[in-house]
Order: sequence, then structure tokens, then C-alpha cells
Amino acid sequence: MIIITGASRGIGKYLFEKFWEGEEIVYGTYHTTQPNTDKIDFLTKVDISNHSDVRNWIDTIKNKMKEVILINCAGINYNSFAHKADINQWGNVINTNLIGTFNVIREVLPIMRESSYGRIINLSSIVAQTFVPGSSAYAASKAGLWGLVRSIAIENSRKGITINNLNLGYYNLGMISEVPKEYQDILKKKIPSGNFGEPKNILNAIKFLIENDYINGTSVDINGGLL
Repeated sequence: MIIITGASRGIGKYLFEKFWEGEEIVYGTYHTTQPNTDKIDFLTKVDISNHSDVRNWIDTIKNKMKEVILINCAGINYNSFAHKADINQWGNVINTNLIGTFNVIREVLPIMRESSYGRIINLSSIVAQTFVPGSSAYAASKAGLWGLVRSIAIENSRKGITINNLNLGYYNLGMISEVPKEYQDILKKKIPSGNFGEPKNILNAIKFLIENDYINGTSVDINGGLL
């Protein structure tokens, strides 16, 4: 069984649809974006930054959960120079991208531990590794996932559970639409192929991590060699 947060748009929606095409049972969440899919019964409106909301959602599906694969795609962005940042909007990014991701992991882990199997894959970002002005909130939230997976990996590896991050570069899907065209051109010049990635590469990387039980507690760069 596959669970995908942020499954109503961008990369999360792409993965939700592709895994269903592969005849997997997939449950997902959405928050602000209304889903457009014939699988609406498998999607639940959840504010992952609210632990009670997450717990209530997991309670409704936990009896169906077996050999769980959790893919954390839900995330938001806020661009501002740090000295001008709105404190509440900056905090919302941390609450969603980092704390929200932990909330979901926290509720799913006991089920994984009971069955002695689990795969957790978080979408982190190259933004946490590079110098991108105005990205302090997003970069901090994604960098926080690096430490999170190391701790959770050592706590749960003997239970057949792995947890890893994918540090995504820039893709022809998702938040790239928020990047100004002139900056997109600059980014492409830093990528050896001169192109943004296709989402199928994310799907293939996730499938690899699902099948591999000896990659654990790490963050894998999948950015096209962006320099």
C-alpha cells in the first residue's frame, strides 16, 4: 500500500496517478488544491501541519494498511529576503514541510514497526544545498529532513524500515512554475544537459528506493548534475 501526501498537484499528483496505473493501491492527501481525479475516494483533505488532523486521517485507513510505503510530497514555499520576511509565513513553511512531514511519519511508524516493513521517502531539495536568495524558509525546512532521516533510520532499521530523502533539482513540473523565466534560463545553463528533469526520473528513483533495503538514512541527489 502506498501513501502520498500532497497528491492533488505537482509531483505528488503525478506519482499518485502513475502508481495507480501500475495497479497499486494508493491513498493520498490534499489541502488547498481540490483533486481532479476519478480516485477521489482515495484522497482525504488533511492539514499535515496539524497533528490531530493527521492522526484522525490515519485512523480511518490503518485497518487497510499493509506493507506501507510512505512518500511525503506535500510542501509549500515562501520567498522573501530574511530581513523582510513575515514571521508567520516563514513559520508556516517549517510547520508544513518539516513538522508536517514528521507528523505523518510519526503516525505511520507504529504500523510499519508492527508489520516489520516500511519505506519512507521524503522529497527534499537542491535549494537546501545551493545559494538561492529569498529561500531561507524553504531551504531550512528541506535541510531539516536530512537530520530527521538519520535519526529515524537508526531507530527503525532493525524493524525492516528504511527512510531516505530525494534532493530534487528542477523539473518540468511543480514549483518550477514559480521561478521567473529569466532565472530558469540561468539554471539551465548550470545543468550539464541544459534541461530540467522529467518527472519519470523521480518515479524511477522512488521505485529503486522501495526495492532496495540497504539504502537507509541518506539523502540522494537527483538534480541532473546541477553545478
